[in-house]
Amino acid sequence: YCMPSLSNRIQNLKPSPTVQMGVKARELEMQGNHIIKLNYGEPDFKTPFPICDAAKKGIQEGYFFYTPVPGYLELREAICNKLKRDNQLDYSPDQIVVSCGAKHSIANAIMATVNEGDEVIILAPYWVSYPEQVRLAGGTPVYVHADITTQFKPNIEDIEKAITPKTKAILYSSPSNPTGAILSQKDIEELADIVRKHDIYVISDEIYEYLNFTGNPHASIAQFEDLREKVILVNGFSKSYAMTGWRLGYMAAPLPIAKGVSKMQGQVTSGASSIAQRAAITAANMLPSELVHMKDTFRKRRDKVVQRLSQVEGMEVDVPEGTFYVFPDISGVLGKRYGDKVINSSLDLAMYLLEEQKIAVVAGEGFGAPNNLRISFAASEEDLDKGISAIVEGIAKLS
Repeated sequence: YCMPSLSNRIQNLKPSPTVQMGVKARELEMQGNHIIKLNYGEPDFKTPFPICDAAKKGIQEGYFFYTPVPGYLELREAICNKLKRDNQLDYSPDQIVVSCGAKHSIANAIMATVNEGDEVIILAPYWVSYPEQVRLAGGTPVYVHADITTQFKPNIEDIEKAITPKTKAILYSSPSNPTGAILSQKDIEELADIVRKHDIYVISDEIYEYLNFTGNPHASIAQFEDLREKVILVNGFSKSYAMTGWRLGYMAAPLPIAKGVSKMQGQVTSGASSIAQRAAITAANMLPSELVHMKDTFRKRRDKVVQRLSQVEGMEVDVPEGTFYVFPDISGVLGKRYGDKVINSSLDLAMYLLEEQKIAVVAGEGFGAPNNLRISFAASEEDLDKGISAIVEGIAKLS
């Protein structure tokens, strides 16, 4: 008996490092260990009550059936209103496609635009799923790297140099997972100048839009009317609304792309959850001021975490401008050891901290930054205090 092989695309696909770390942490928990998890990008807040009430109302009103593939019209209209209210962007409901999370929306955007052999420029450090989603579509990731010396902001000239006749799109997140860096209005204008010169798309992941600590308005490349036919804006409800498990994201895109994505989604998942969509109508209609308490809490946690980690020998910490991650450079720790364990990479350090200190963080390799660690400060105050103490103690044990 011989089992047929899996497809090449699955065999070549790398598992998500954030998910992998979660699996390892759960394995240790099943052995009786208490693991503090600073590895997930998941707010510890409960979903706001008005959103939950809208979901209950949706059940009471009988929203039990299949939904339109691109999402309920009422939700797409609410998203258009949100984009106009908060971003001064004019979209029509037929340009909005609602999907099962922003991750799904990004995958849809890539599948709808990238052909076999096309190149996609990814600004690094990048979210772990970007390169693998590009490869699944038959594309080739091309990286433009930045590091802590430039506050993880890419050199605009490097982006232009990376463009070739094979380039199909530029993909990035701002505010950035994993670094917390935010592209300013000036950065976005310079990027727009490059895009104008080339026949390429821009996929702009703006899921952390409301988690911006700079005091400056969120800057989207979709603001430029002359580029609107090239821009695919991705956003969703998981992070700012504390709705991770509801699995709902969306894209705002040129009409041909929105139609193409709907056609594909109709063959793969069809419409997203009816009850999650009823809840999201209320979420989209909420003013940013109704969510600011979460942002303020994350800012305070950021300040505390940066202050403590900045005192750790061998660790250099940048102050993130947004999100709920800190992404320290751990180059000064590499080469140190604990017993017979040598820390040669951030993956080694992450595994050491998990096994010895029972604290889960994510190695920078999966983000295109092997000298960094991603530490989430979206956990509870208690877990965050204990977790940072465990990191500080663990690194102090190395020699």
